[in-house]
Amino acid sequence: MEQTAEVVDTVVQTAPAAAPQGSFWGMVWYCVIVFGIIYLFMVRPNKKRMVEYQKMLDSLKVGNRVMAAGIYGKIKKINEKTIELEVAKGVVIEVNKNAVVSVE
Repeated sequence: MEQTAEVVDTVVQTAPAAAPQGSFWGMVWYCVIVFGIIYLFMVRPNKKRMVEYQKMLDSLKVGNRVMAAGIYGKIKKINEKTIELEVAKGVVIEVNKNAVVSVE
């Protein structure tokens, strides 16, 4: 029994540290680089796309032909949050402005 305890003590004393301690600044730089990559490839392009989309919504005018929610129509009236589309002669529907996908 004593022999087993001595072997265990020897192994514990000679074993290398389980996890080497890295520097704090190395971890900080790693996080900065990861967040920088996320910003460059995800946040920035999405912001640019949203700005372009908002410009398109702001440029809507009565008479424009648009596609909203998969339906083509001509704008008859523009409200604060909705637009009225004429999809056929005498058929007018109201859709949310955010449903507009493209302007022709």
